[in-house]
Amino acid sequence: MAVGSEVSKEAQKYNGRITSFVVLSCMVAATGGIIFGYDIGISGGVTSMEPFLMKFFPEVYTKMIKDTKISNYCKFDSQLLTSFTSSLYVAGLVATFFASPVTRAFGRRPSILIGGAAFLAGAALGGAAYNIYMLIIGRVLLGVGIGFTNQSVPLYLSEMAPSNYRGAFNIGFQFCVGVGVLAANLLNYGTEKIKGGWGWRISLAMAAVPASILTLGTLFLPETPNSLIQHNKDPNKAKHMLQKIRGTDDIHLEFDDLVAANETSKTIKHPFKNILKQKYRPQLVMAIVIPFFQQVTGINVISFYAPILFRTIGFGESASLMSAVVTGLVGLSMTFLSLLIVDKLGRRTIFTIGGVQMFVSQMLVGAIMAAKLGDHGGLSKGYGYLVLILICSYVAGFGLSWGPLGWLIPSEIFPLEIRSAGQSITVAVGFLFTFVVAQTFLEMLCYMKAGTFFFFGAWVAVMTVFVYLFLPETKNVPIETMDRVWKQHWYWKRYVNEEDDVEIVSDCSRSYVCVQQRKN
Repeated sequence: MAVGSEVSKEAQKYNGRITSFVVLSCMVAATGGIIFGYDIGISGGVTSMEPFLMKFFPEVYTKMIKDTKISNYCKFDSQLLTSFTSSLYVAGLVATFFASPVTRAFGRRPSILIGGAAFLAGAALGGAAYNIYMLIIGRVLLGVGIGFTNQSVPLYLSEMAPSNYRGAFNIGFQFCVGVGVLAANLLNYGTEKIKGGWGWRISLAMAAVPASILTLGTLFLPETPNSLIQHNKDPNKAKHMLQKIRGTDDIHLEFDDLVAANETSKTIKHPFKNILKQKYRPQLVMAIVIPFFQQVTGINVISFYAPILFRTIGFGESASLMSAVVTGLVGLSMTFLSLLIVDKLGRRTIFTIGGVQMFVSQMLVGAIMAAKLGDHGGLSKGYGYLVLILICSYVAGFGLSWGPLGWLIPSEIFPLEIRSAGQSITVAVGFLFTFVVAQTFLEMLCYMKAGTFFFFGAWVAVMTVFVYLFLPETKNVPIETMDRVWKQHWYWKRYVNEEDDVEIVSDCSRSYVCVQQRKN
């Protein structure tokens, strides 16, 4: 695309290389993705374990084991069971709006630290739970932790990364989400076999391991140059940090752009109010529709309820958990592939490839279940494995595209003055619709049956067309000069160019981006 190639050439003016310092810092921060992924994987697994259901959800256990008349699609339909899964996302939705002012006022690092500590407390409470109330309170604390980390970690990664490799560094977050999902699925497969029926406690309590790594590691993390220049009166500290993470003393062009962005951000007192201005319309729209689309792909149906889904089509308890391990491994592998190619192929191309693959896979799964799975009995062995292969194909498409890019795009498109607010909106919308999908899916499966997959497949078609038409290519564009991609886009330029309230007040010879000041 013309816009992407034109801006990419300018991005080469930034000096620097990938240093071991920035790689290590981003690896530690990205473990915030592990706690998110671990919870996604663990909750789906324990809710398919019979001892867990007997203790906390006896009604579901009775329907699953003893009620032979109930439809395959309705065995797990319980609002209390879905509340266990979705309560985390309500807490995360609220927490992210508290995380935004913390991230803006104190920096990215304190926000990550708070998130890790809250998740650690939630893991301890969940593992020790002896009634449903302890279980739900533990989930709420986990939600607070994820609300803070999901708000701050993608920003941290995008601000630390060199612009030409920002996509790969940021996708490290989603890669860690995949690591967390896979680790949880493997652990569930092992703990389900523990005699005595207490294996679910290990599954829930082991969330403390990645939370401890994140919390302790964050104590040693450096703050990003973008955040330092916002919160420190001495600009040399930000300059020295930028030199350290880029591995060169010649960082004047990038530093000038950070100074320009910071001067603009100082004029913004109420970022949530300012993000509603017309000039930020493209970013606001993307902050809402991208996390919305990410959830209505139906991925959390697979991630949360994969073991339940596989039991619905006739797999046994162990086979269901192992099938979830297989899908987790596939998703992780494709996310790693996305990490390798995102800064070469670009965001829009990968979105398109992944969208087509997900759409075809969901349509075929829906068709097979509609034709072959009735209200009672199960699929034949051959069709069961075919559904597993198609779900793996769907997960592969998501792992390549909407999984990692759903986090990458929002973290890189906001100017500094509204960045924390924009990321909070993104995370909040994601949590809201994660909650809606998690709370309604089992009921949808009961009433819509195989049509559930056609429902999510239709959304995949809509979002693929939307991205093709309305998302400009952001590959290799410096994060502090991202506004130009909107000014050159066929649709969005009518908004950002009509409300241009800045004027150049400094010598533009220092950098290809002039230091700007807002008009009085």
